[in-house]
Amino acid sequence: MGETCRVAATDDDLPHGPAAGSGPGRAPGDTGPGPGPGPGPAPGPDPVPGDGTGGGDGDGAGAGGGGGIPAPSADPGRMPRWFPRAVLLVFAAYAVFQLATWAFHALTGLLLNVLIAFFLGLAIEPAVDRMAARGVRRGFATASVFLGILVAVAGFVTLLGSMLAGQIITMVENFPQYLDSVIRWSNESFNTSLSRLEIQDSLLKSDWLQRYVQNSAGGVLDISAQVLGGLFTTLTVVLFSFYFAADGPRLRRALCSVLPPTRQTEVLRAWDIAVAKTGGYLYSRGLMALISGFAHYVLLEILGVPYAPALAVWVGLVSQFIPTIGTYLAGALPMLLAFTVNPWYALWVLGFVVVYQQFENYILQPRITARTVDIHPAVAFGSVVAGTALLGAVGALIAIPATATLQAFLGAYVKRYDVADHPGVSGRPRRNPGASALARARRVLRSGRRLPGADRDA
Repeated sequence: MGETCRVAATDDDLPHGPAAGSGPGRAPGDTGPGPGPGPGPAPGPDPVPGDGTGGGDGDGAGAGGGGGIPAPSADPGRMPRWFPRAVLLVFAAYAVFQLATWAFHALTGLLLNVLIAFFLGLAIEPAVDRMAARGVRRGFATASVFLGILVAVAGFVTLLGSMLAGQIITMVENFPQYLDSVIRWSNESFNTSLSRLEIQDSLLKSDWLQRYVQNSAGGVLDISAQVLGGLFTTLTVVLFSFYFAADGPRLRRALCSVLPPTRQTEVLRAWDIAVAKTGGYLYSRGLMALISGFAHYVLLEILGVPYAPALAVWVGLVSQFIPTIGTYLAGALPMLLAFTVNPWYALWVLGFVVVYQQFENYILQPRITARTVDIHPAVAFGSVVAGTALLGAVGALIAIPATATLQAFLGAYVKRYDVADHPGVSGRPRRNPGASALARARRVLRSGRRLPGADRDA
């Protein structure tokens, strides 16, 4: 009997969980007879998971059934594999951003100089192209144009400097006379008792004058550094503009070589528009500067103001190449010199500056810039304000040609449609049908005629 039970137990091989008929309390490895067949798993001690001897949950798929390999479970306390790489990427992106920000702030001055040189190169490129078309090498043509500009600027600065130096000496020599006349007028008008000696003593012994002299003496080194920095900036702009003008075709070729053919056409067209608008802006401003200088020269000669030619050149250049407020800044110096001749002459100069500004804005400028820089005065003023806010004086100088270039480029690609005939866009006054009918009725009554249909109504 014992052998039979042992063989039966061996045939079962114990892989299927609790055998049917195992009695309660059967331990693993117990081969003794059970109490009889049972309906399900025998209640007994819980099996140890993974030891291969315990029973499953009744379906034979338990973790400890049949010696099977348990499924791996994720450890909730373990760091994901992607987390270190993500942290490194975030720190690398932040470092690159900080480096780019530092480099941009450090190179802001150089970028502004390159921008000025680019527009200057565009402005002189038409003249260089004309000389190159006649067989002159582009390098020599560009050098000739820059030499002419340098000679004109040096002559203007020399003439203006000599004029200012001589006039300042004259004003210093005549300052006591001016002061005596002002004191005399004040005493006669306001019954005061001022004297020139008392005013001179109070000025010489004042604290603000002594502080000003000390600060000026201490700022000599700063002024020298600013002068050297200005010379270096000017040299940088001249060199870059020379390369932009002399190597314009090569630069365009290098830029287009990295673009597909369709994009190359668009870039070349935008470049041509920029050259045309920038050159047109420069030449139109030069023509208006010539007209303005001649007009002011005639006035100053009539009034007998000294250094009339230099003042005329000053007014012409400053009024045209400093937008919006250039005319009034240019007129301040002639007014000052006219005041030294006769105080009433300063009022004459002021009135002429204001009248000529209106003539230039509404008659002269639209006719000259109609084919070169056709831009609305309000748009020009807004572009100057925006350029000044973004880039300061540099933005004020390049705002108008940049806006004209953008306007022309957009006009070439924006599709336009015919506008319907409407008083709101044609500028004609609106007509009120009721008012016109009432006006006709009044005219009929005044003429003594009867209204149409009056006989039928009667």
